[in-house]
Amino acid sequence: MNHAQVPFFQLYRINALRALGGLAFGLLSVTAAPPVAPLAGVVFDVLGTLAIFVAIAGRAWSLLYIGGRKNAELVTEGPYSVTRNPLYFFSLIGIAGVGAQSGSILSVAAVLLTAYLAFDMAMRGEETYLRSRCGKDFNDYARSVPRLWPDISLWRECDGLPLRSSSAVRSLRDGVVFLAAWVAIEFIRLGQSAGILPVLWTLPV
Repeated sequence: MNHAQVPFFQLYRINALRALGGLAFGLLSVTAAPPVAPLAGVVFDVLGTLAIFVAIAGRAWSLLYIGGRKNAELVTEGPYSVTRNPLYFFSLIGIAGVGAQSGSILSVAAVLLTAYLAFDMAMRGEETYLRSRCGKDFNDYARSVPRLWPDISLWRECDGLPLRSSSAVRSLRDGVVFLAAWVAIEFIRLGQSAGILPVLWTLPV
């Protein structure tokens, strides 16, 4: 189409998330988790770890379908047949998992809300671009497929998977980010336990 808009500039979202992530870890480094029963702490750790690995696997799976086609064409098969934004959906799962490692429900809620607001800005920008580029095809897709929360009943597979080495590399890089955040929280815990990091306040929940 002649009036297609410029694709949403992903660097804005990435830099915003980096800044917010740095702020979050700075706050966590001087914040103690609420006192909880040992079993509850184990549940938080297990669920958080599981969420991180689900996010890594889910993003890698989604990248196999979209390859280098994001913002270049409308992808509607595989994970994109059940949600228009599987990458953001799995990222939110991973971010919730990282937040759960802090042992605080309040931390999980705060990081999820912040990440969702950043992703919402990105999704709106991408939707505007795809609508200007694909027109009726995107409007039909948007009417039938949920924006974020998957509807498994809509699953539709494609005939051939467009495998690209760049997608595999990117999925590994994304996985490292989630694992690095997980390790960082463990180091914060150790630093607080050893008295290296000061605890300025304790979260209520």
